Amino acid sequence: MNAVPRPLETIGGICDEPFAMLEACHGRLRRALVQMERLAARLPVHGCDAQAAQIATDVLCYFDFSAPLHHEDEERHILPLLRAAGDEAFAAQIEQEHHELHRRWIELRGGIAEVASGTWVTAGPGEFVAWARFATLYRAHVAAEEAVAFPAAQALLSETMTKAIGREMAERRGLA
Repeated sequence: MNAVPRPLETIGGICDEPFAMLEACHGRLRRALVQMERLAARLPVHGCDAQAAQIATDVLCYFDFSAPLHHEDEERHILPLLRAAGDEAFAAQIEQEHHELHRRWIELRGGIAEVASGTWVTAGPGEFVAWARFATLYRAHVAAEEAVAFPAAQALLSETMTKAIGREMAERRGLA
């Protein structure tokens, strides 16, 4: 039941366009957050049924596998460009948010894993509130990357450098 995303789904088949790959990943992230919110709304009404377990499995799959790869892409390719352009503070903020988001994921992952395995009985105190805060923080993070980080980094790259980054991102996923 715990399916690992296929690599082509992870990057959408657009290896030469790393910013399109990053934005596609943000789209998948947004869907995973919506799924988490659907799960939080579903559990009190329907309990840990098969549909809840499938939703939880999908959420786990994204945040366990795709999100870490995505953060690594940004830390390898986007943040160094921001630093080289003199925006150390913003690069440091993005990196710190990655660490905070990962920490929060680890904290709330257990409840979602229980739903995926069918062993969830009831939410702990503040569990769904923690899920909602995680979603809010992630959405703000993505908005800042799309509005500031990606355009700033993209402006610094030649076409050749852009394609090289895309190929490296694809290679790390076993697609090259």
